[in-house]
Parts: sequence; structure tokens; C-alpha cells
Amino acid sequence: MDKDNTRNTVIFFVCAFALMALYQVFIMGPMAKRQQAQQAQAKAAAVQQAVLAKPTTPTFVARTQALTASPRVMIDTPAVKGSISLRGAKLDDLFLKGYRETVAKDSPPVELFRPEGAQDAYFTDFGWIGGAPTSNAVWTAPAGATLSPGHPVTLNYDNGQGLKFDRTFAVDDKFMFTVADTVTNTGAATLQLAPYASVQRWGRPTPMVGIFEGAIGSQKGLLDTISYKDMKEKGGKFGETHGGWVGLTDKYWMSALIPPQGETFKTAYRITSVGPVDVYEANYVGTELHAVAPGQSVTETRHLFAGAKRAQLLETYQKDLGLTHFIDAIDWGVLWFLTRPIFWLLQNFMAVTGSVGISIMLLTIVRVILTFPLYNKSFASAAEMRKLQPELEAIKKQYKDDPAKVQQATMELYKERKVNFLAGCVPALVPIPIFFALSKVFTVSLELRHASFLGVPDLSAPDPTTFVNLFGLIPWHVETTPLIGSILAGPLHIGMIAILYGLTQWLLQAMSPQTAGIDPVQKQIFMFMPLVITFFMAQVATGLLIYWVWSTLLTLVQQYVIMRRHKTDNPIDTFIAKVRSASAPAKA
Repeated sequence: MDKDNTRNTVIFFVCAFALMALYQVFIMGPMAKRQQAQQAQAKAAAVQQAVLAKPTTPTFVARTQALTASPRVMIDTPAVKGSISLRGAKLDDLFLKGYRETVAKDSPPVELFRPEGAQDAYFTDFGWIGGAPTSNAVWTAPAGATLSPGHPVTLNYDNGQGLKFDRTFAVDDKFMFTVADTVTNTGAATLQLAPYASVQRWGRPTPMVGIFEGAIGSQKGLLDTISYKDMKEKGGKFGETHGGWVGLTDKYWMSALIPPQGETFKTAYRITSVGPVDVYEANYVGTELHAVAPGQSVTETRHLFAGAKRAQLLETYQKDLGLTHFIDAIDWGVLWFLTRPIFWLLQNFMAVTGSVGISIMLLTIVRVILTFPLYNKSFASAAEMRKLQPELEAIKKQYKDDPAKVQQATMELYKERKVNFLAGCVPALVPIPIFFALSKVFTVSLELRHASFLGVPDLSAPDPTTFVNLFGLIPWHVETTPLIGSILAGPLHIGMIAILYGLTQWLLQAMSPQTAGIDPVQKQIFMFMPLVITFFMAQVATGLLIYWVWSTLLTLVQQYVIMRRHKTDNPIDTFIAKVRSASAPAKA
């Protein structure tokens, strides 16, 4: 009997233990995980709300005064200079050494970050939810430390309540910072911490037409964007992603936060009004809590890109860090499938020649060579069409009261003579997408910014000269003219290159085969088109203008060769014949 009782007792405890294990695995375990996830999400939402908890009546001071409000660690690399504020351990002061505000030799370097408290502040913030130092906490740093490539700097903070923080900043020789946050628990209780990072911008930059500027990132492998304008109108955008990156971008510059790619994060692009100022922010918060037991430490390493959006550099970072769409921080436009190959070709020409202007001319030659067969076929088709004009006129007269019969007979004639009346349209359509793709390349490519060529100071900007003051010969700033200054400096601001472009377009139109029977009104409209195009093109980037002037000149040569091959009269030969006739000695 005792043996039976013993056996039953053992069986009871085994079954009870098994039931407890199963209950723990299938009931309590998932419940605990759900609670942790809910806590993480609640804390994530709380920090995303708290990050932008700013005074309702901000008082701004001068940039220099904002800098001196906190002790600092200097930053000095081949690409950037600035400092880290020990108040909050924020990266909030950064200039880009290789880029200047204007083409003037004494122009200051481009400013990216500006300290909190100054007008138009722009800075980054890193930390932990669940015990992080406040934004006003003053960290310590090694005396005389300077952050530079190969020389990281570690900042320290002890909250006096059982937590010690170490933040190590490292930087490469370009624009990528590495920020490693370590938390050591010296207390008696286990803590749950979630990492976060934020980049904030106080005030919206001057809007640029046709260029995306705003919050940008990659979430779940897809490019994610919302413009400053849409943030203002819609209030922001929220999401969740595994890895990826978030940031704020301008035309040429960007600050991007790159979390560990193996973790999941809540992301937020948002706007908050602080008095009269709109504060734009991109941030992320970890959804997975880090448990830090007494005597243990946890480290979170993230990256920060803060600098110039050079295509080759972005591509390198994208590959090295395993990112998606980092290269697409450059606004390639809807015709990206044309814009990127064109830029790639231009970039390779620049690597060989060292000159943006010469590279543009080489790019033009490639385009003309590739499209030559189309133009040749188009001209041949146009020549065949002109030969058919007498027969087409006869068909119209024969069936003048039956339009359907005219159409049928016309198509039969085309089929009999093997003439494709649509062939002439293709070359006219090809330049259109190329034009828009090139416009985007010349507008957004940092490689063209402030690049000079043949006296043109900036190929990415409109021609600075104008015919109104004889291209600078008259010392007259046309924009200062009363009443009409904005017109003279706007629609009537037509430079030498734009005028040259208009002349080449007029000559090209004269060289183009004219369709027989064209309406006189249409002919007059066509005659004015080069003038209209001149006014339009005067406002685009000078590099694009140079491209089209050179392209038109090559097209003229191409057209001349084609017309000679087809033994067709052209204005150049006619002009040369007239000159020879005029210069020939008169017969006695």
C-alpha cells in the first residue's frame, strides 16, 4: 500500500510539474511577451510625444550664444567641423568643409546643424526610455578631447540612481557618425530599456520648386517619404519597420538616423508647433526592451549620416551598412530609370575628364550617336511623304465628298509605297523624356553644384548674365529697377547662352523638312517657337542650357549630313551658294 501511495505521489508531482511547465510555456510566456510588447509600445508612444515637448513661447538667442551655453567637444575631420554639446550629449553644431553657401571665394561653409536655442535650430538626440538622462543633463568628457577619424570620444553620465551611461562618438573621413550607447546597472533591480534617436529641425527651409524636401527613410524595404508641406497639412506619418533608416533631407544635404538593422522600431515623422515655429522631426523607438540586470550592461550602436548627398558616397554606405534605398535620398524623379543611367554616364565622364562641362559635351555626343538612326529614318520617311503629296492631293479631290474614302485610299497608298507616316513622330518624342530626366540630373546632382565651365560660375544655377545690361557691360543691377525690377530679373532675365540656344533652334527649324500643305497660321506659330523656347530655357540650369546648345549644334551637323545624303536642298548650301554668287566677278 505504501508503495502505491509513493508511486501515486510521484505521478502526481510529475503531472503537476508538467502542467505547470505547459502553463508557463503556452499561457504565461506569451502573456508576458504581450505585456512587454505593450509596455514597449506605450513607452515608445510616450517618448515620441515627449521628444517634442517644448516650451510654448521659445526665446531664441544668437548662434554663438547658444554654443557657449554648454561645454563642448570639438569635431574636426577632413569633411566636417563643429562640436558636440555636453548638455544632453547632442550633436548640434556641424559645418560641411567642402561646400560653401555661394560661389564667392570668401563664402562661409554650408551649415547643417545648429544648436538648440538658436533661430532655425537643427540637431540630433539619442537616448533610452526607462531611465535616460534628461536633455539638460551635463555629461563629462576627457579634457581636450577632439572627435576625428580614428579618435573616438566617450562621454559619461551617472544619474546617481543606479545607472551609468557611456556614449561613444566615432566618425569616418566623410559624413558617417557611429554612436554607441552603453548603460550599466549599478542598482538592485532589473531595468527594461528601449533605445531611441531623433533628429529635429526648428523651422522649415525655403521651399524649392520641383525638389523633394522633408522626412525620408526606408521602412520594410520601401522608400518612405513625406514632404515638409504634407507634414504641415497632415500632421505627420507613423510606422514600424525592421531595420531601415529615417531622417530629414534638403535638396543637397541630409541627416539620417540608422538603427541596428536586426531590430524592430517604431518610426515617426511629425510636426509640432512651438509658438510661431514649426518643429519638424524624424525619430525611431525600439519596440524590443533590453533587460539590464544588476551589475550588467547593454550597448546599442547606431549610425548617423550628416552631410552631403553625393551619389557614390550614398551607394557605398548603402552597401557597407546593408541599407535599402539610401541612394534614393537623392530625388531622381519619376523618370528615375532615365535619370540614374544619365547621371551614371555623366559621373564616369567626370571621373575621366575632371571637368563637368566637358563631361556634359561628351554626354551630348553619346545621345546624338544613339538617336542618329531614328533621325535618319525619320528624315527618309518625311522625304517619302513629300513625294506622295501630289497623289494625296489627287485622292482628296477625287473623294472630296467622302472623308472615309479619302482615309481608306490614303492608307492603301501608304501600304503600297511602304511608307510609315508615324516614323517621323518618334524622333520628336524621344527628346521629351530625356529633357525632363536631364533637368532633374542638373537640378539635384551635388556634383554639378558650384561647378564652373568657360566662365560660367555655377552650372546648377540659371545663367547670371542678362541682355538687359548688355551681359554686365552696363553697371546696372536690373533687379533694383523701380516697378519693373522683378520682371527684368525674372521673365526677361535672358542670358547669352539662352540667346545662343534660341538662335540654334531657329536654324534647326529652318533645316527641318517642312510638311507640304501646312496651314499658314501654323507656320507662323512654328516661326515664333524658338523665341518662346528662349524665354523658357533662360530660367533653367546653365549646365542644361549648355547641353542643349551643344546638342542642337550636333543635330544641325547631323541634319546637314542627312540632307546631303538624301540630296535635299538645305539653307546652309543655299546660303553658301548665294555668298559664292555674290563674290563671283561679274561677266563682261
